[in-house]
Amino acid sequence: MPIYSKIIVEHFKRPRNVGKIKNASGVGEAGNLACGDLMKIYLKIEKNKKGEDFIKDAKFETLGCIVAIANTSLLTTMVKGKTIKEALKIKKEDLIKKLGQPLPPFKIHCSVLAVEALKEAIYDYYSKNKIEIPEDLEKEHQRITKIKKEIEKRYHEFSKLEREVLK
Repeated sequence: MPIYSKIIVEHFKRPRNVGKIKNASGVGEAGNLACGDLMKIYLKIEKNKKGEDFIKDAKFETLGCIVAIANTSLLTTMVKGKTIKEALKIKKEDLIKKLGQPLPPFKIHCSVLAVEALKEAIYDYYSKNKIEIPEDLEKEHQRITKIKKEIEKRYHEFSKLEREVLK
């Protein structure tokens, strides 16, 4: 049995929506220093006929493994055309299920990071447009920000130690 599903391999070999959106409505980033994955999602948000904010376009840049790239590729295809409220309901389990066979436990964090990058892009959009941020999204943002600061702190400590060793 192959390690990765056909869907994972397909999204890795032919990722959808790669790149940046110029003048993006929202940009979100999530990463994990332990594994080295870094995901950035760009959203173009407009109003639909009902006056709701919806995701007209989504693109991504990912530095990471096969599963990290597949997750962000798949996620960008899932959110296009969705309202912000619908996009915020996407969970890591939704990505894992759509990716096919169960992921190895050490790769589940790739789905978590993709969803976090999406939430950060929506948070960025709300912030830029002075839209009231839902309480649960604010809590998620605070948690993601705290983790990001801890990762940066550890990275700088490691870099300092590395420079001292190389002297």
